[in-house]
This record gives sequence, C-alpha cells and structure tokens, in this order.
Amino acid sequence: MGSMVLLTVRTAERLGLDYDITIVDDGSNDHTLELLEEIERRFPQVKVLRHEKNRGYGGALRSGFAAATREWIFYTDGDAQYDVRELEQLVQHAGPEVDVVQGYKITRHDPLHRIVIGRIYHWMVKVAFGLKIRDVDCDFRLIRRSLFDSITLLSDSGVICCEMMTKMQRAGCRIVETPVHHYQRAHGKSQFFNFRRIALVAWQLSGLWVRLVLLRRPA
Repeated sequence: MGSMVLLTVRTAERLGLDYDITIVDDGSNDHTLELLEEIERRFPQVKVLRHEKNRGYGGALRSGFAAATREWIFYTDGDAQYDVRELEQLVQHAGPEVDVVQGYKITRHDPLHRIVIGRIYHWMVKVAFGLKIRDVDCDFRLIRRSLFDSITLLSDSGVICCEMMTKMQRAGCRIVETPVHHYQRAHGKSQFFNFRRIALVAWQLSGLWVRLVLLRRPA
C-alpha cells in the first residue's frame, strides 16, 4: 500500500494537480492500522478515514466521496490491480463538457472462473439496468464532485457501482470511457467469488432493480 501511495503522489505532482489523498480504512486489523499511521506520517497529503467496523465496499466508497473537497474525485482500489499512473489518461479526457471519465479493462487478468463469472455479471446488469458503458465494475474513475449534490448512493456492498452508474446515466451525466490496464491482485484476497457471496449479490441486485427500474425511484 505504501508504494501505491507514493506512486499516486508522484503522479499527481507530475501532472500538476491540486490534490489530497484519502484512504478509507474499513475496519482493518492492527497490522494495517500501523501501516496507515506510518503512511500518514510520511505523506502530509494523505488523510485516513477509519471505520471502527466494516461497512462494506459501498460504505467505504460513500465515506470517501463525502470527504472529498476538490472539484474532481479520482478513486481506485488499494489492491494495485490498476496502475495509478494511468490517471493521466483520465485527466486528459476531463473538461467542462465531461462529468465522468470511466475506465474499462483492456484485458482482465484474473483466474478463469473469475473472468467467466465477471462477464456474466456485467452482461446481466447492463441488460437489467439499461447501462450503456463497457465495464460497470472498473473501479478506476474520475468523477465531478458536484454530481453527488444531486445523486445519493445508498448501497453498502459492491453493487454500489451498478447503483452509481445507473443513477448517473439516468441523470444525463456526460460519460467518457477510456481503456486502462488491469493486473493480478497484488494485495489481499477477493471475498466475492464464493457461492454465498454470489447469492448475496444476486439478492442485493434484485432489490436495487426493484427500486431503480421497477419502481423507478429517483436518484
């Protein structure tokens, strides 16, 4: 994680950005807490938001979005499956006529079963929610912060990506897509790919579909 923070700082400074960095610690263990404290000491640009209890992926994202202060929010995961230096590509597409710069994976570098399940998931949510973007779950995005003044996210789980992109598309947000590289996970282990988790996600997506599509709840 320390190397990823360093690379992010160097990239932001090379691009001449006005920035700060927020790390959301979603109920980590003591070893991770020590690492985050060391990162805060070494990098004054970094602040850590700590959840005493795990709030899920969606809860972590919502905390990070709420803490943002700059005009644009860039976010990605801390497992180094994306190269933060490719933030430059997102910045090049940002402008007054754009609200969201959305990355999409050139090639997904994961075990075969994850690739297959991921493709099925992406096809299902694109059809069910009418999404027109290439990659719903590519967590490498640059988002205009003011969008969250009118769009409220409620999900605590990973279905927040589907919720977010559905609400943004429905609100008429101007979305630009750009290809980014995807790498094997460098830190941690995914908790999604087991039958219990898949069943839970299916249930959560069903509830989201009822609210956003069947009942047509507002953003």
